[in-house]
Amino acid sequence: MDAVRVALLREVLAGTEWVGATRRFAGALRSSVVPHGGGLLLVGTQEYEPWHLAAHLVDEAAWSGTPELTPTLVRHRVREGDPAHLSTGLGRIEAARRGETLLVVAPDAPSASPGAELLERVHDARTAGATVLSLGSGHGDLRAMAHEALTVPDSPELDLDMVQHLVSAAAGENSLPAARGRRRLRDRLSRLADQLTAPPPARW
Repeated sequence: MDAVRVALLREVLAGTEWVGATRRFAGALRSSVVPHGGGLLLVGTQEYEPWHLAAHLVDEAAWSGTPELTPTLVRHRVREGDPAHLSTGLGRIEAARRGETLLVVAPDAPSASPGAELLERVHDARTAGATVLSLGSGHGDLRAMAHEALTVPDSPELDLDMVQHLVSAAAGENSLPAARGRRRLRDRLSRLADQLTAPPPARW
């Protein structure tokens, strides 16, 4: 159903910049992580953890056969007893090095404290050679630090959640060459969704 929902959303956004913009951003993400065998760190702000994007990327990694898209979710608050996949704190950003990718999702500009702490760590990761991508408001210092940024407007027609759906779906597309004469199930579903949502042919 996700493939169908994404196809419908792309249909609604056809003629706008967003289909191309999200695909370009996803292409930058994919080209950053795949050649290095992964190393994707995903972090939000103290007020916003990108749980859904993490889950979508895990799904895309499995469906597309691209395990490099599987992120490590970096959290501002790690509690005792949290499972291993939810126990990575901000210190992991400090340890980021060349060949790793840091994707920051920030609905609002993390400029003032405690956002300044995140910005400092992002700056350190970039200085150490990590690739920084930002997704969100696009304001403040974060955009200036990012090698690639996608700004999401404050709009009732398109929100950050929708953009994350489009980015994660595009990240899993065309990651592996299709076998000659065969299409992956996800490709077939997407093609079917496009056919179902296409307008009927004109009758003369």
